[in-house]
Amino acid sequence: MKKFAFIFPGQGSQSTGMGQDLYNNFESSKQVYETADRVLGKKISEICFNGPDNDLKQTINAQSAIVATSIAALEAFKSKCDIKPTVTLGHSLGEYCAMYAAGVMDLETTMKAIQKRSELMDEATKTTKGTMAAILGAKIEDINSSIDEASSIGLVQIANYNDPTQIVITGEIEAVNKACELIKEKGARKVVPLAVSGGFHSKLMNGAKEGFMDFVKELNLHEANIPVITNVDANLTTKSEDFKNKMPNQINSSVMWNQSIEKALNEGVDVFIEFGNGKVLAGLNRKICPEIKTYNVSDSETLKNVIEELTVGV
Repeated sequence: MKKFAFIFPGQGSQSTGMGQDLYNNFESSKQVYETADRVLGKKISEICFNGPDNDLKQTINAQSAIVATSIAALEAFKSKCDIKPTVTLGHSLGEYCAMYAAGVMDLETTMKAIQKRSELMDEATKTTKGTMAAILGAKIEDINSSIDEASSIGLVQIANYNDPTQIVITGEIEAVNKACELIKEKGARKVVPLAVSGGFHSKLMNGAKEGFMDFVKELNLHEANIPVITNVDANLTTKSEDFKNKMPNQINSSVMWNQSIEKALNEGVDVFIEFGNGKVLAGLNRKICPEIKTYNVSDSETLKNVIEELTVGV
């Protein structure tokens, strides 16, 4: 029997039009968007389907839009297929979908949590000046030494361990720019400044973390019925109290995605299914574990294709 991991993308995976096919073809997906619209008090479904792009990419909309779309894809899959995962995991924002899939939060709680998270992170970007950059083809020791040197002029740290060839750094603008210069000098294949509104997954988000700590104390969380591999430590997590501790810490800590996928592999996973818009995580997985297949469910066609392939011999 194959072992499956359900995985969910984070911010940056959004595009206008996402989810509309799911909404039109699956009652379970339609219900996800209707619930999201009601809980959020705005038509996040319309922003997903029709944009405009500038509205969709705003943190305050992007996070809830991506989560709603990923969960809509998951629910469509569940309505047609009874495959269960061994573990779930999500990249940054996607971790909330992973927690939903594992039974830690119901849909209303998930949407409320994402709304609060995005509001706090958006507020943090207005009081701090931060940025991020992707580093491709650099040695980790060169990245770390460059960060150490650039830290003399400001805050800079690793945001994402995405795959063996890609690290994202984050922090104050001047310090991130300095670190990029140093990393280039040390022979990085490519350094790509990211079009983001702040230094996410850095200490610049400490205010958002503190605000979210107070919020999660009151959240109704359950023990996970499927282990979630959490971003902050790449460990299996099932206890509700552990999630309450890790959720705020995730906001200003590194996303250990490469390590999390390796943990899933160590747990015996041999098939990954990415739920949501695009194929960002499938692309990262090809670098982390090229011999392992990652499928994507984003609309009725991809769902049909995945089920046809997976139900043979399962």
